[in-house]
Amino acid sequence: MNNSSNSSASHDSANGVSSPSATTSNDLTTSPPIAGTSSLTAGADLTQGLPTKAELEQTLQRLVHRVAMLLQAERCVFLLHDRERNELVARPPALGLNLNQVRTLRLPVDRGVTGAAFASGEPVIVQDAKMGLPVDQAWMKRLDVRSLIAYPLVMERRDEQERVMDRVTLGVLHVMNKRGKASFNQDDLRLLSVMARQVTAVLASAQVYLALNQEREQLQATLHSLMAGVLMVESSGEISLINPVAREICDLHREDVIGHRYDEVVTRQAIVEMLRLALKDGTETQEELEITIPEWGPEPRIYQGQTTMVHADGENSAVIGVVAVFNDITEIRNVERMKTAFVSTVSHELRTPLTSIKGFISTLLQDPDDYYDKATRTEFYEIIDSECDRLRRLIEDLLNVSRIESGRALQMNWSTFDPCPIFERVIQAQHSYTDKHQIKLLAIGDVPEILGDADKLDQIMTNLISNAIKYSPSGGDIIVEVGKVDEFLRVAVRDQGIGIPAEKAARIFEKFERIDNADTRQAGGTGIGLYLVKHLVERHEGRVWLESEPGKGSSFIFEIPLRPPLALEEMQELANNAGQQRQGHRPPQGFSR
Repeated sequence: MNNSSNSSASHDSANGVSSPSATTSNDLTTSPPIAGTSSLTAGADLTQGLPTKAELEQTLQRLVHRVAMLLQAERCVFLLHDRERNELVARPPALGLNLNQVRTLRLPVDRGVTGAAFASGEPVIVQDAKMGLPVDQAWMKRLDVRSLIAYPLVMERRDEQERVMDRVTLGVLHVMNKRGKASFNQDDLRLLSVMARQVTAVLASAQVYLALNQEREQLQATLHSLMAGVLMVESSGEISLINPVAREICDLHREDVIGHRYDEVVTRQAIVEMLRLALKDGTETQEELEITIPEWGPEPRIYQGQTTMVHADGENSAVIGVVAVFNDITEIRNVERMKTAFVSTVSHELRTPLTSIKGFISTLLQDPDDYYDKATRTEFYEIIDSECDRLRRLIEDLLNVSRIESGRALQMNWSTFDPCPIFERVIQAQHSYTDKHQIKLLAIGDVPEILGDADKLDQIMTNLISNAIKYSPSGGDIIVEVGKVDEFLRVAVRDQGIGIPAEKAARIFEKFERIDNADTRQAGGTGIGLYLVKHLVERHEGRVWLESEPGKGSSFIFEIPLRPPLALEEMQELANNAGQQRQGHRPPQGFSR
């Protein structure tokens, strides 16, 4: 570059950094971007039609080579702003640098020649790298830089009047070492201003492409991971999107369904009709489909298919397609059926003891002449009392389920007691409901006292023994084993009944779950007994599990701590609250009651 006669230019030359028309500060000279010439811009827009990443990379490579050729430079590389690390990072393609040199070139955004160009948005010329800033000496020496132009890659967003609305600096273009040991000059800046705009445009397109590609990959990953089936059909009837679940639901046997008409590849006529009506009428539809997918099991699944119209631009614009979403509602429908059966069962369970109570009360009322002797009357009263207890237990079970479902903790009445009398009382009570079973209590070793809720333990044992009676309809022995294992009380209720299949065992403690077969259907039950057992045991900080083999009976076993830590905490909290209340009611000093 030609030296200027003024003092500023002389100072620039002394520091190795120069520009013909810019003011100088220390050793950096900045020059505003120079408008390009029409001779270079004619037919030079290389950013049109870049649908793939490979084509964008090829275009960038051609631009880098063209920049080096026009400016007669030995090396050329662009650095992009890494927002996470706030650095300027070199990216391929590059000219005159190997891949390792490109990968290791990372420069600060707030220091040096590159940082100055990035921060100011104006190009910086370094005429002699040896005279440059100390912060740049290391990387310039490593890359054998003699001279340099650092040109900011500025992307502008303009309005209809071509006014600049927004400016974003994507990075900096480095052009190094003019051939023949010449210096970069204003003509080089003029040429570079045009080429830099093209590089910026391609980089912006690449960033948009990568962002869209990332969004597309995320969308595909999301669609593939959805439990729901998603199918999109264009207004022409061609399938434009489908996920794996929808493929199974639609029973598609070919891979290349994209671009084919839905009525040519979808084999389930109910889905074809649902899509046809949606496309024909332009209205949303909703259907329930019962579908069997062999790969997912022998039982049919229930799907709710719902269509939504896709508009070009807002709800009032033209319809360009329809999206069908298929949600698996099998479990919802199963729960609804179980709830219906539960209501029917509870009604039956309530009616049965009420019928007995009503019958015996009526019989006694119609006997004013004491036809029945005292022993018979006593038997009637005992049956009435037993049926009242049965009603009470059922109502308590329902109330406890309500508390559990609402998220409220079951209220515990902690105390220390011997559990064996409770077991004996429950066994005696359950004997009145069967004449086919022998219920025996087997204590293994010394059974210690426990800290627990006696009423809740009564409920646990009543439900387990009642369950054992129901699922051994042919009778037999029911053994209640109780003993101490480490610091736990272990109780096992073993029957000689039909056993429980493995596929049912995994869900036996769920609400409304019942073993439905010919042997047990007449036994009754609400389907909430074992559900309550699990929660009552867990409220004691214990655990319950099942050991069963079809045809050989079942064993329900639970363990609870002898002194649950939670019980100690709650009892201490109650004691503290009681003490605070007593202090709060203490009479004032000098006052006597």
